[in-house]
Amino acid sequence: MDLFFKYLQYEKRYSPHTLTSYHTDLGQFAQYLRDVYEITDAAEADHTIIRSWILTLVQQNIQPRSINRKIACLRSYYRFLLAQERIAVNPMLRIKAPKASKKLPVFVAEEPFNALLDTFTFEENFEGQRDRLILEFLYGTGIRLAELLGVQHADIDHRGKTVRVLGKGNKERIVPLNDSLLSSIGAYQEQKARFFEDNNSVNLLVTNKARPLYPKFVYRVVKKYISLITTSEHNSPHVLRHSFATHLLNKGADLNAIKDLLGHASLAATQVYTHNSIEKLKSIFEKAHPKA
Repeated sequence: MDLFFKYLQYEKRYSPHTLTSYHTDLGQFAQYLRDVYEITDAAEADHTIIRSWILTLVQQNIQPRSINRKIACLRSYYRFLLAQERIAVNPMLRIKAPKASKKLPVFVAEEPFNALLDTFTFEENFEGQRDRLILEFLYGTGIRLAELLGVQHADIDHRGKTVRVLGKGNKERIVPLNDSLLSSIGAYQEQKARFFEDNNSVNLLVTNKARPLYPKFVYRVVKKYISLITTSEHNSPHVLRHSFATHLLNKGADLNAIKDLLGHASLAATQVYTHNSIEKLKSIFEKAHPKA
């Protein structure tokens, strides 16, 4: 398993989030093999054993999306074992994933969020400017949390109005920056330079101790402010990415352009946002059409 995770990290370039999830999934599977079948080597498990584990997950009321992720993990693992000639037959070829209902992306309404940025009084100090920049950066670019944490000062092109981000699989892309976001970046950089007179941190966003920000920190900031404008329990950084895409689509942006901005590998991943736009059209139709 250690070799498998090195393969995912250094050759497949999986994100830290995916690696953590796969560690958990394979660990749970290995524990099941030991407890139920007294098997210590996953290479010895056949398709019937794997099916029994999946059935156990279903009986535990694990969500189909989570089960499908665990199945995807096992597919990758057994393909790896096959390539390493640890097994002669891939048992996952006889495994079918349960159907999972597609959830529509959760997003915040455009007017309340922009009102938050325009009217809320963020403190004119390092912490206040950093909080504002976290919100505005996620919403203004649609980048992922991991991508935001990796942004360095050298990645910001003030003249070209762009930021260079490193996405999934270490794929680099250039994302445009609007004038408001550029202004917030500049204000934050000035505050940061005053706050840390002797610090040369290359990371754009840092803690009060000049260390790079971490996921839980950003989650807390986003939750704190998004909770002011919505009662929804969904207020993670990814909600702002969903909001970015949905609002662009509602304003008539091309789906392929949104795909490139988000860094999606295929258009299929971006098309989920069209459902929100269709729901909005239905709402407008029902309110405005005399025969609706």
